[in-house]
Amino acid sequence: MRNEAQLTELTTKAKNRDFFAELYVAGLLGDAGWSIYFPKRDMGFDFIAVKELRGNVVIRAVQVKGKYPAKSKSDKTVYGYIGPLSQLHPEMVLAIPYFPTDQRGVAPTCTAFMPRRAIRPQASKGWACQPGRFIGGIPKCRRDYQRYFDYEGMALMETESWSSAPATNIAL
Repeated sequence: MRNEAQLTELTTKAKNRDFFAELYVAGLLGDAGWSIYFPKRDMGFDFIAVKELRGNVVIRAVQVKGKYPAKSKSDKTVYGYIGPLSQLHPEMVLAIPYFPTDQRGVAPTCTAFMPRRAIRPQASKGWACQPGRFIGGIPKCRRDYQRYFDYEGMALMETESWSSAPATNIAL
């Protein structure tokens, strides 16, 4: 059984990893031309992304949930976030950076940018969004969710139909 000091250390490491994931995603979006605004207090959304497109201001509330598998993680055909989300919004983005391991200093293998419609209620743990898979020790996107990963996913965030985007690769 772990003592209180060990639990405090594990909690601190997890928070540091989450902070790294948030800044990583904010950096990707910033490089893509989005302005990023961090809240004074994190009450659910990690930051707000804003971009002027075709004369309109587009605003996306972003929640980041990093995945940090242990080296011993087994293969999974469905892999992503399952757990609580304190806030939801029709125009939100659930960003899931998939790290190859739980080691520090390792960049994500891929990052999903998922619309609200892809987040489903999950009976016992809150919410589920699983656009990835974990094969041979490497996280990857599932074929039906490929359009929501990396630069293609960020580009979809710019579309007027973002909030009505289907959960999978069905044409918008």
